[in-house]
Amino acid sequence: MSEETAAKQFIKHPLILENAVEQRLYQLNIVSGCTMKNSLVVLPTSLGKTVVALLVMVMRLEKIGGKVLLLSPTKPLVEQHFDFFSRVMKLPEGKVKAFTGSISPEKRSHMWEGADMIIATPQVIENDLLNSRISLEDVSCIVFDEAHRSTGNYAYTYIAEKYAATANSPLILGITASPGSEKEKIDEVCGALFIENVVVKTEDDADIKPYVHKKELEWMTLDLPKELVEIREALKKILNERLIKLADFGYPLDQKFLAKRDLLALQSGLMAELKNETADPNVYQAVSVMAEIMKIEHAVELIETQGTKALLAYLKKMDEEAGTSGASKAVKRISADLYFRQALHLTEKCVTEHPKFYAVQRIVGEQLSKFPDSKIIVFTNFRETANIVKKALSDVSDVRPVRFVGQGSRHKDKGLTQKQQTEIIEQFRAGVYNVLIATSVAEEGLDIPSTDMVLFYEPVPSEIRSIQRKGRTGRFQTGRVIMLVTKGTRDEAYRWSSQNKEKRMLSEMKSLQKAYSNNSDSFSKSGENQRTFSDFEKDFKSKYENKRSTPASNIELEAESDFVIPIAADSPSNKLPARSHTFSENFEDSSAEESKLKILADTREIKSGVLKCLDNFGIELKTMKLDVADYVVSDDMAIERKTIADFNASLIDGKRNLFSQLVDLSRTYKKPVLIIEGDEALASGNMNENSIRGALLSIEIDLNVSIFYTKSEEETALLLKMMAKKEQIHENKTVNPHGKKPAKTTHEQQEYILSSISGVGPHAAQILLHEFGSLNNIFNASEDDLCRVKGIGKVTAKRIREVLGAEYKK
Repeated sequence: MSEETAAKQFIKHPLILENAVEQRLYQLNIVSGCTMKNSLVVLPTSLGKTVVALLVMVMRLEKIGGKVLLLSPTKPLVEQHFDFFSRVMKLPEGKVKAFTGSISPEKRSHMWEGADMIIATPQVIENDLLNSRISLEDVSCIVFDEAHRSTGNYAYTYIAEKYAATANSPLILGITASPGSEKEKIDEVCGALFIENVVVKTEDDADIKPYVHKKELEWMTLDLPKELVEIREALKKILNERLIKLADFGYPLDQKFLAKRDLLALQSGLMAELKNETADPNVYQAVSVMAEIMKIEHAVELIETQGTKALLAYLKKMDEEAGTSGASKAVKRISADLYFRQALHLTEKCVTEHPKFYAVQRIVGEQLSKFPDSKIIVFTNFRETANIVKKALSDVSDVRPVRFVGQGSRHKDKGLTQKQQTEIIEQFRAGVYNVLIATSVAEEGLDIPSTDMVLFYEPVPSEIRSIQRKGRTGRFQTGRVIMLVTKGTRDEAYRWSSQNKEKRMLSEMKSLQKAYSNNSDSFSKSGENQRTFSDFEKDFKSKYENKRSTPASNIELEAESDFVIPIAADSPSNKLPARSHTFSENFEDSSAEESKLKILADTREIKSGVLKCLDNFGIELKTMKLDVADYVVSDDMAIERKTIADFNASLIDGKRNLFSQLVDLSRTYKKPVLIIEGDEALASGNMNENSIRGALLSIEIDLNVSIFYTKSEEETALLLKMMAKKEQIHENKTVNPHGKKPAKTTHEQQEYILSSISGVGPHAAQILLHEFGSLNNIFNASEDDLCRVKGIGKVTAKRIREVLGAEYKK
């Protein structure tokens, strides 16, 4: 019996409008186990995960009261959910609110107080929690939509942790169609959301089948034309030469069965080896060769699975980049390779296109010829391919294609704003366009109804992405899924990889569901050995206690000292002289005092884990756009934070010059601080260790900026807390984003004015002032008079006269 012929029944609940939501038995069965335990629900796309969330939330509102919160990854999804819940819920007007970044923080804070249900992006809620604008105490349920994202540093993990720690009566519901096939990934999601109950439903379950529409899955295999094979062979010659070099360095790979995961694993392993002080010099050369291999491997993938136009764009981009001053050695070596020149030449003159293009034109044309009202999605992995496919389909009768990509811009390819994305979806829904050519942005969650066919331009090795793509069809009627596979290429490997992962995911989830049903105490047990922030704090304080007040003249630097970081892994002397950075406060517990600590943070720091650690330490936070610094702990002290990668990049990147940042910091605050964060060597790759030493000494001595080293975001957060405690409690300082650095003395101002002339440093300024006695005498001195001063050359003298004597022109 199909859904269309079944007599519909509707859910009856005091908080749901009558005849608004269809009643399905399997949804009620799922909900029965989710109203009292933190639950993860895995349900195929289009089978009503949102309705399950609705039922759990209204039951919690009825029984517990308070507020309910639904989190969804993107603004379009938030708007989509807001439209649904506003239509079906029987709540007073204005009690359902949507939060996105387009609403000001002050307005969100006011809206939160008056709302019973909030639908929001997680980044907005994370921001408001970190700034203490909202509290989760009276939230009786949080729903995490697309819960498989609850890993790593994603906002879901922080919100769930904060919720479990602060809510009076917490309940968590995670919903997803595809949590992943790896047991470790699924365990991480369950751990992050404190899951106690797992519910898994598949399209083969008896209570699901009446509501499932058939999906016709077709695999279309195609032959790679000989012209494209010839181009691939030229690229493979480059690849094989690099693989031989890699083997010579001690890192052999099987050339016949080369998989991208093996390359990524080796690359990761090599980068880890670089952190080792005793790393073999061959590692550095192997890393450089790996960079070449990854680029050529991508080129081979393009010719095998995408076509000559996509490959030509990539090769030309690489060739143009090789001619620039900032090009990497890997790009320059590849561009100079004879086989690269051959591959580029063959691609430029090739008139044969990949057979997938003709297959897409034929399949889409036939579908729309037979069923003119059809809506079709063509998925491609690459934007360049999406552009080419759109152009190819524009030539087919009755096809009205539109490209649908993400927001980011890629090398002259401008992305779509969220407003543009929403408009395209609405136009696709209305029939203005009948073919959506989409990258991965259309895989997850978007409400694209009545899609009759999904066409995969290439298989994807990810089971999550494959499931999400296939879920775009078969929602309201029978749907077709067609996957194009080029024989003898990685397309075939990706096909079997995806299929095997989907089977493994289902098996893992069923096992997990069984395990949770047999062990109702799994949640409490899983938390027994969890390491808390207070544990970390105690270890950190103990670690630093003996170092914090040692006079610099008596300090004996250890090889693994946390305040002294190796310049380079293979440097014979990896220690730097360090100034004494002391904290005289008592490190005994002082919870009452520490609860008053405040720290201002720049809004860009929200993406780091430092703010979340500070929040866990009980610091009152406020994020804002700071003119200088990343963190402010008092009117006198502000901190610039750099990871080691950021530090190295900022030394050579003129657009984010570190010295300019630190000069502004030093001018604004009496106590400027630089924190360098990371556990690897500062000088690596092309960075010269003496350049690093010179930069550090200049920062310490010339700019008078104190430098601290930390190994992780947690250590950075605790160091910031220690600084705030010293400034705010022991020295009774207030916190202000605008520093109160004391005015310079007369002689400091004189030196500053003179040294501001390009080429005249502080030392030269002092010499001139001592010789001439005043700025006025220097300004009136001739170029010859200036040159007679010992230490002042002709170039410096000439520059001073040019600046002082030039006519002012704005």
